Amino acid sequence: MIMNAMSDAVFYFLPILIGFNAAKRLGGNATLAAVIGGIIAYPTLLTAAGKNLDIMSIGFIHFPFVSYTYSVFPMIVAAWMVVKLEKWLKTWMPSYLQAIFIPAIIIGVVTTVTLLVTGPVITWLADGLAHGVQTVIGFNSAIFGGLIDGFYQILVIFGLHWGLVPLYVNDFATLGHSYLFAITGVTIVGQGGSALAVALKSKNPSLKSLGFAAGISALCGVTEPALYGINLRYKKTFISANIGSAVGGFIIGLMHVDRFSMAGFLMGFINPKGIDGNFYWAAIAGAACLATSFLLTYFWGFNDDMVARAKRKKAVNPAKMALSK
Repeated sequence: MIMNAMSDAVFYFLPILIGFNAAKRLGGNATLAAVIGGIIAYPTLLTAAGKNLDIMSIGFIHFPFVSYTYSVFPMIVAAWMVVKLEKWLKTWMPSYLQAIFIPAIIIGVVTTVTLLVTGPVITWLADGLAHGVQTVIGFNSAIFGGLIDGFYQILVIFGLHWGLVPLYVNDFATLGHSYLFAITGVTIVGQGGSALAVALKSKNPSLKSLGFAAGISALCGVTEPALYGINLRYKKTFISANIGSAVGGFIIGLMHVDRFSMAGFLMGFINPKGIDGNFYWAAIAGAACLATSFLLTYFWGFNDDMVARAKRKKAVNPAKMALSK
């Protein structure tokens, strides 16, 4: 029970964390947004949602209770409303009244709008988005897996992969698993395999040390050292890593491998009901990806005579850039 709480608490109380960080990023009152996140995830309201009860009805229009645990998008919109409403209230309310009335008004208005309107609508749209992604993958998951993994790290270079992160989180929130993240997650192994090949083949002590550190880091889930420190600096090395990733993605898609958490590569494929074929096929796909990227890099993609390009800077999340402006 304790271990389950450790793994589940972040997602169960995700509205609170999302609300706090979204409001903070938008320059608003993070505490108020967190309070609203706690309200929509309140156990009594979740019980009402489980019983399919309505908050209220106007004629034939029903406003149902909705479960917001594991949800992402409703709380982002709620945090945005907190920021906008707070700024508007401060333009006309006397300063000596703000500490008392602004929190009460914001909590009352934003919670009401979220529970009655934006929350249910966005939740239904999120459900539709998750099922839509599954449908697209279902057309030909093997080809889809090979193609997206072959080019995924190019998205990473430009920071465009951040656009897929909400889809992963939404999958886990609405479905409890993510085929899409199962496919794209194998690309970290491809980057790690190429970095390790460089480490083993190079006679340059500093590059060898960097290769081992970056390769191990990539296999543990952090690819930036391998991607920006080594692979992008050698054209063929980067291509080798992408080919290996495509092989892994093809196998993941072909066998319809599912992923159940955002933990490290293999850990994320452990079904809560028990280890099954998802874990074993993920291990096979990872091994194929690692072997392909490693061998291609070792025998074709790298040698010490190659001239390294200058190190590239890590791409910035486009959302952060937009918010900073």
